[in-house]
Amino acid sequence: MQSTLLTTLLLPLALGIIMLGLGLGLALDDFRRIARYPRAVIIGLVLQIGVLPWAAFGLALLLDLPAELAVGLMLLAASPGGATANIYSHLARGDVALNITLTAVNSVLCLVTLPVILDLSLRWFLGAGQYIPPPVGKIIEVAAIILLPVAIGMVIRACAPGFAVRMEKPIRLLSVLVLVLLIVATVVQAHQALLAYFAAIGLACLLFNLASMGVGYAAPLAMKLPRRQAIAIAMEIGIHNGTLAIFIALNVLQNATMSIPAAVYSLMMFFTAAVFAVWLVRGRRSPDS
Repeated sequence: MQSTLLTTLLLPLALGIIMLGLGLGLALDDFRRIARYPRAVIIGLVLQIGVLPWAAFGLALLLDLPAELAVGLMLLAASPGGATANIYSHLARGDVALNITLTAVNSVLCLVTLPVILDLSLRWFLGAGQYIPPPVGKIIEVAAIILLPVAIGMVIRACAPGFAVRMEKPIRLLSVLVLVLLIVATVVQAHQALLAYFAAIGLACLLFNLASMGVGYAAPLAMKLPRRQAIAIAMEIGIHNGTLAIFIALNVLQNATMSIPAAVYSLMMFFTAAVFAVWLVRGRRSPDS
C-alpha cells in the first residue's frame, strides 16, 4: 500500500492526540492504584488479554472470515482499551479510576502482548511463509507514539495541574472528533474492500463488541466485584483503541483490508456503548455494593 497523508501524518497525529489526552488525566498515583485494586485490575487484564483474543479467534473461524479480515479482527482484539472508555464509564456511573488504571497498564502491556498475538494470527491465517516481521524502526515508532505523548501529558499534569484539568476535557473531545474523522478517512480509502466485506465483518464486529461488553460486565459480577467496577471493566474491554489498530494495519503491516475491522468496530462501539450505558443507568435499582 502506498504511503498517503492518512498513513504518514493523520494516523500518528490522531494517536498522539488521544494518548496526550490520556496522559493529562494520569498521575503516578494511577499506577499505584494497582495495589489498591489488585483483584479488579487482574480480572480486567485477564479478560482483555486472555479472553478477548480467543473470542475474536472463535468468531473468525465460526464466520469463516477472509484471512486478512480475520487478522484485522485479532489485531483489534489485541489492542488496549480506548480513551473514550473513561467517558462512557463515567456516564454509566462506573469506577473511572479503575478505567484509568486499566488503560494505563494495558497500554504498556500491549507493547509485548500485541506483537505476540499479531504474530500468531498472521502465522495461523496467512501462513508463516507469508509473514515478514516489521522493521525494528516501526516497532520503536509505535512505542514512541503510544508512550511519548502519555509521558508529556503526565509531565504537564505534574507541572501545571490546573492547566491539565482545564485542557483534559477539550482534548478528550478533540480526540473523539479526530477519531471519527480518521475512521471516515480510512473507510473512504478502503471503501472498495469495505463494501466487499462489510456483510461478513459487520456481523463479526457487532458480535465481538457485544461479547466483550457482556463478558466484561457479567464475569466481574460473578466474581463478586462491586457493580461500579464491573461497569468500568465492561467499558474498558468493550471500547478498543481503534486508532492504534488502524495505525498498525496501515503503517506496519501496510494492508488496508486489515484496517477494516477496526474502522467498522470503532463506528459501532460508540452506539452500542451508549445503549449499554443507558441500560445500566436505567436498570440501576440499588446503591453500588
